Amino acid sequence: QGQVVESGGGLVQPGGSLRLSCVVSEIIFSTSNMGWYRQAPGRQRDLVASITTLGTPSYADFVQGRFTIFRDNDKKTVYLQMDSLKPEDTAVYYCNTRDPSLDWGQGTQITVSS
Repeated sequence: QGQVVESGGGLVQPGGSLRLSCVVSEIIFSTSNMGWYRQAPGRQRDLVASITTLGTPSYADFVQGRFTIFRDNDKKTVYLQMDSLKPEDTAVYYCNTRDPSLDWGQGTQITVSS
């Protein structure tokens, strides 16, 4: 079973930027479609963005144009560049395969607040 370790979260003001990283181990990363998810308190976990093995991204409507997902297969890492952050982006962010089929990691907390 693969493992994921997310990092890069923190407190940021509205309009700010953050870049999240997710290192994946024990799976064939290059053949796995990957996704970033988020869960706010009291809400379900939602898919934020995904990226295919060939690097084709897809985004939820609520982040389209603000977030960018990309991957480095050599480093077995998937990234989420988050720009123009809004208070409603506050959540714990997780990565997983697009299925998702891996055990969930601890996630990384993003708080957008002035």
